[in-house]
Amino acid sequence: QVQPVESGGGSVQAGGSLKLSCVVNGITFTRYCMGWFRQTPGKKREAVASIYTADGTTKYDISVEGRFTISQEDNAKNTFSLQMSSLKVEDTAMYFCAATPGDICYVVDSFYSYWGQGTQVTVSA
Repeated sequence: QVQPVESGGGSVQAGGSLKLSCVVNGITFTRYCMGWFRQTPGKKREAVASIYTADGTTKYDISVEGRFTISQEDNAKNTFSLQMSSLKVEDTAMYFCAATPGDICYVVDSFYSYWGQGTQVTVSA
């Protein structure tokens, strides 16, 4: 069974950095999409970034472009990171990683089949 597991959340001051990790356990697909999403209470889940394992193509939401970087680990192909820099108070949310097989990636939550439990990121002023 495919099960993404997030780690690395925590509290940081505005302007700081934090790195999230996601291990996609049980995945056997050679080509799949991995995405990061976030959600705050009472709001819809929103897309953050995605990466396609076949060619490394990345996509970002405009709100994080230039500040966040999604990557796949070279030595552990089922492990992904989200490096977050220049964090803002509005980046505070529960962050989820998700995975799904496919030939192209969409940064839309309905596209993804497998979801982690989430890790909390809190950015204070």
